[in-house]
Amino acid sequence: MLRFKIATVAALVIGLSVVSQSSHAQDAAKKDGPMTLGVILYPGFEPLDVFGPVEMFMNVPARELKVIMVAQEAGPVHSTSGASPAKFNGPAVVAEYGFEDAPHMDIILIPGGFGTMPELRNETLMSFLRERSPKADYTTSVCSGSALLAKAGLLDGQKATCNKMMFDMLAANGPKVEWQKSARWVEDGKFITSSGVSAGIDMALGLISKLWGEQAAESIATGTEYIWNKDPNNDPFAAE
Repeated sequence: MLRFKIATVAALVIGLSVVSQSSHAQDAAKKDGPMTLGVILYPGFEPLDVFGPVEMFMNVPARELKVIMVAQEAGPVHSTSGASPAKFNGPAVVAEYGFEDAPHMDIILIPGGFGTMPELRNETLMSFLRERSPKADYTTSVCSGSALLAKAGLLDGQKATCNKMMFDMLAANGPKVEWQKSARWVEDGKFITSSGVSAGIDMALGLISKLWGEQAAESIATGTEYIWNKDPNNDPFAAE
């Protein structure tokens, strides 16, 4: 993962000062420790769906937010292989927690990937999402991850989006969901779903802006040399 150089750190100073002064920061100070963002891993997840948003979130001060990796079982979880996406033998990420011992998560992040399809039949995952999402402040997804939330019944009656290249196939998992074909990301109450792969970065910065201030999000985008699409309705990849 990219580690900021001195110039990058300098670019973040203004944003981080905004974080420390935000109303959310003041609320968090009243809690026992920082908020927790839990990334739910499964075999065949898409790496950028995880590490794009995580790179943004990790630049929120540790006193405000910590990031953990969770999977059905603790240990290494292999991502999708770029050369053979149907084979889940890409680089592995270590899940610190399994479903049984995962701590409370204030923010849940569900990545997409080719592994989404078999996970739609994983009732253990479905039950975990149904149990934990109501307890979280926000439940977010990237790409096909929203299909997992939809399959669990969590998005019924909610507006949501997903990867546009597989839109119809993914949307079929949530017939009661108000799917949005043109959206970079969609926020509906506590649920924030984003379009394909890199859209998760825009969504993450959007949530950072919501919780810690737009200036903090802008400084993080600048520090990572990322051009942030701030408009959730600006979707250049939506089908005509």
